[in-house]
Order: sequence, then C-alpha cells, then structure tokens
Amino acid sequence: MSTTLSIRIDKDLEQLLEQAAKRTGRPKSELVRDAIRRQLSIESFQQLRKELLPYGEAQGWLTDEDVFREVS
Repeated sequence: MSTTLSIRIDKDLEQLLEQAAKRTGRPKSELVRDAIRRQLSIESFQQLRKELLPYGEAQGWLTDEDVFREVS
C-alpha cells in the first residue's frame, strides 16, 4: 500500500531534481523517495549513536577510532 505526499520545493531545488532525473534516467519521485530514505537512515543512526554514546564512553571508547580498533 502506498501513500501520496505533496511537498513544496523552490525553483532551484526543482531544477536540481529535474537535472538529476535526466542525468540518471530515473523518475523524480524515485529520487525523492531514495533521498528521504537516506536522510531518515542517517537521522536514525545519529539518534542511536547519541543513545549509545554513554555506554561506549564507560568502556573507554571516546572516538570512532577506539571503536574500530576494538572490533577489528
């Protein structure tokens, strides 16, 4: 089941979207759906990271490098 969402964008953004659609051969709606998915994934990751940060700090993980070193 799908839902229709109407949004307003300015002319500059419409032009960029139109150019991307022509360049990639993909419909504008597909580009917008992918952009929304990507942005929501980023925000979800950032929220999760914020919630887990105290637990990592308690383990002595203060930077991304600390985490990568531990899991590598």
